[in-house]
Amino acid sequence: MIFDTHAHYDDEAFDEDRDMLLAGLPARGIGAVVNIGASVQTTKNTLELTRRYPFVYGAIGVHPNETGELNDHLMDWLGEMTRQPKVVAVGEIGLDYYWDEPDRETQKHWFVRQLQLAREAGLPVVIHSRDAAKDTLTVMKEQKADEIGGVIHCFSYGVELAREYLNMGFYLGIGGVLTFKNAKKLKEVAEYMPMDRMVLETDCPYLSPVPFRGKRNSSLYLPHVVKAVSEIKGVSEEEVIRVTWDNGRALYRLDQ
Repeated sequence: MIFDTHAHYDDEAFDEDRDMLLAGLPARGIGAVVNIGASVQTTKNTLELTRRYPFVYGAIGVHPNETGELNDHLMDWLGEMTRQPKVVAVGEIGLDYYWDEPDRETQKHWFVRQLQLAREAGLPVVIHSRDAAKDTLTVMKEQKADEIGGVIHCFSYGVELAREYLNMGFYLGIGGVLTFKNAKKLKEVAEYMPMDRMVLETDCPYLSPVPFRGKRNSSLYLPHVVKAVSEIKGVSEEEVIRVTWDNGRALYRLDQ
C-alpha cells in the first residue's frame, strides 16, 4: 500500500467528489493519507476528515503565508488540537518568500512558535520552505529542530541542502515534481538520498505528476512517482512502495 504523507483533501478542488474519491482510495492501493492544515480553518477541516476516514490522519498548523492570522489565543487552541486523536504532526509550517507576505519577521516569529509547539506536544513537524533556503535552515538549527524531527515537504533545493537536512535526521518529501523534465535538481537529490529517508507525497490538488501535469492531483497518481523513484534508484516499484510505507509510519510515529 502507498502512503500519501502530504495532501489537502479539504481543498475546494475536491468539493464535488471528495467523499467518493476518499472512500475509494484503499481499494486502489492507497493505505494511508495525512491531510495537512495550512490555516486555522483548514486545520479544522483536517480534523473533520480524520474523524470520517479511518486511514486519514492529520497535521495541524498554519502555513507561513497565513501566519498573519495568528495570535496567542489561536496558538493556545492549536496546542489543544495537538492532543486530538489521529493528529500526527504540526504543519505545514515554515517560511515562504515567494509571496513574501506577511513580512518575513512575522513569518519567522510564528515559525519559531510552532516549532516550540511541536516540541511541547512531542510531535514531528512538516516544513514548508519556498525561496527561503538560508533562513529556514538557520531558524531550524537555532531551534534545534533535529531534536523534534519531521519532514521537509516538497523538497525543492539541491543536494547540498538535502545533506544538511538528512544529517539533522529529517525525511524529504518527494512528489509529482520528480516526473517533470526540468526537475534536474530534484532528480539529483533523489539519486543521492538514502531510501530510508524518503517519503511520498502529492500536495494534492497541486503538483500532479506527468502525464497529468496541470490537472488536479490526487493520491491515485502516486504510482507515477513510484515509477520515477524506481528508475532513479534502480530498485523495483514494489520495493519503493514498501520502504516509503515504512518511512511514512516512522515519520509520523504510527507504530509507537
